[in-house]
Amino acid sequence: MARKVIDEPSEEIVENARKERAGRNPFARIVLFIKQVFGELKKVVTPTRRELLSYTLVVLIFVVIMMAIVVGLDTLFGWLAVVTFGE
Repeated sequence: MARKVIDEPSEEIVENARKERAGRNPFARIVLFIKQVFGELKKVVTPTRRELLSYTLVVLIFVVIMMAIVVGLDTLFGWLAVVTFGE
């Protein structure tokens, strides 16, 4: 799929952003960063209790399945080592 020209900022916008960034002192940059962090944190959506329990259950089931696979492979390779090399 071809990229749209709209997705790319114009050279004028990029140049203005560079000038703004260069003109700020370090403390102003820190303040701007903290404001942006709080702005992003406001966008975070916390899961409901039901969703949280569902996600937790999925993770626990996945971990149990992976543990079973690892135990099975460990047992198989241990048995193959005993058969190959003896006790």
